[in-house]
Amino acid sequence: MDVRLADDAARDFDDLPAGIRPRVRKIIVRLYAWPAVSGVKPLTGPLARHYRLRTGDYRVQFVVRQNVLWIEKIGHRDGFYED
Repeated sequence: MDVRLADDAARDFDDLPAGIRPRVRKIIVRLYAWPAVSGVKPLTGPLARHYRLRTGDYRVQFVVRQNVLWIEKIGHRDGFYED
């Protein structure tokens, strides 16, 4: 699977605390094995067809389109889904 970071997600990653970046990097590497990735939760409502994977209090939101997994957003769970 081809995994890409949207521009916003790349900025989100750069803004993460230094101790969290390695954990999120491991999630990104795991996503290359899509769809055989455990712990993924499908989202509902306006985010239907999108997914999230968590590490502690941090979330990675992504969508799969035409054989490309796009990471759209990375951040802390507080207010993560409010945009």
